[in-house]
Amino acid sequence: MKNLINAEIDTTSRPDDRGFFGEYGGSFVPEELQKVMDEVAAKYEEISQDPTFVQELANLHEHYTGRPSPVTFAANLTKAVGGARIYLKREDLNHTGAHKINHCLGEVLLAKRMGKRKVIAETGAGQHGVALATAAALMGLECDIYMGEVDVMKEAPNVSRMKILGAKVIPVKTGTRTLKDAVDEAFKAYLKDPVNQIYCIGSVVGPHPFPMMVRDFQSVIGVEARGQMLQMTGRLPDDVVACVGGGSNAMGIFSAFLDDEDVKLYGVEPGGMGLDTGAHAASLTMGRPGILHGFRTILIQDDKGEPLPVYSIASGLDYPGSGPQHCQLHDIGRVEYTTITDREAVEAFYALSRMEGIIPALESSHAVAYAVKLAQELDGDRNILVNLSGRGDKDIDFVMHNYPLVEYEPDEKSTSSYKEFLSHIQQVRH
Repeated sequence: MKNLINAEIDTTSRPDDRGFFGEYGGSFVPEELQKVMDEVAAKYEEISQDPTFVQELANLHEHYTGRPSPVTFAANLTKAVGGARIYLKREDLNHTGAHKINHCLGEVLLAKRMGKRKVIAETGAGQHGVALATAAALMGLECDIYMGEVDVMKEAPNVSRMKILGAKVIPVKTGTRTLKDAVDEAFKAYLKDPVNQIYCIGSVVGPHPFPMMVRDFQSVIGVEARGQMLQMTGRLPDDVVACVGGGSNAMGIFSAFLDDEDVKLYGVEPGGMGLDTGAHAASLTMGRPGILHGFRTILIQDDKGEPLPVYSIASGLDYPGSGPQHCQLHDIGRVEYTTITDREAVEAFYALSRMEGIIPALESSHAVAYAVKLAQELDGDRNILVNLSGRGDKDIDFVMHNYPLVEYEPDEKSTSSYKEFLSHIQQVRH
């Protein structure tokens, strides 16, 4: 059967009938919840082949979200860094400020078709929570958002947005009080009433069909970017870079290029304070296979298979596993997964802001930071496409309070590329 939602991309990478991408994915949930998952999967298969649903979603993308999001050539950054050209897929310009609205509109439309009265979700950085609250307000559904207490304090602007939109924000005070714990509590709430509500998972994670479904809704990013790069440059990008926590923005853009062997794909994980410190969330780099939140993934875990606490400056990347398709792409080597530290992400946050007038989300800053490194290694004939997954409004107060600008001016002690390309700013401007 043809999936009309992502008909323009390769659909041979669909999971098998049990929801596995290779050895990852599946559905490891209680029997009563599995019946609900089966209903969600069946309804999704139905709507994905329904032209009226696809058209309704397309209309919302165009007239509500503001799609297509543009591709911007980062001319100043490119000149300052030297080497390959850097382009940005501007998901930060979507309504609500990130890529999350792409799948939230799809999930809430699905919930309405299933007769649900409430949508519930977890959120880390708050972008998924804002997007779901927005879609729920638009379509007249109740909305509960579970958010770790640490992130509630850290991402206060997004908490306010969710409340203004009519969502109930429920702080999670257990465990590390971050994203993983918010997912735990949202699942518990879902189990209490799976009939009248639906859990709208915020990434390409969780039990089948959510990794496939969210990937499909996010594939609009890759479809657009592919056409835009061909129109702007006359060819496909040579390299595509995206940050990876759960991995929805990355799967969205990667999906359009998986069959293009000459296009190199890079997934950038949060290296936190350094891989040797244990204070990171680089699951694909440092983890091993295990079960988390109803699916098999590559997981940062202890000797008993329990998830270990993880850390990232970017709340949206602070997760101990990754989407099952990312795990498969990691194992077969189609995507190269690498890491960026907190320090490097903040440097990129300031650099893109100063050089291009674009304040990126801390999550997206990881991808920008790696693109800078990559550009310096490549010749000037290569084009790097970065998925700028969100804008940094939510992070401004946190960054300015904890990472003051003066500490990120170039000095003789700087060991990163930031010193070199900041020193070129005057030259670039003139």
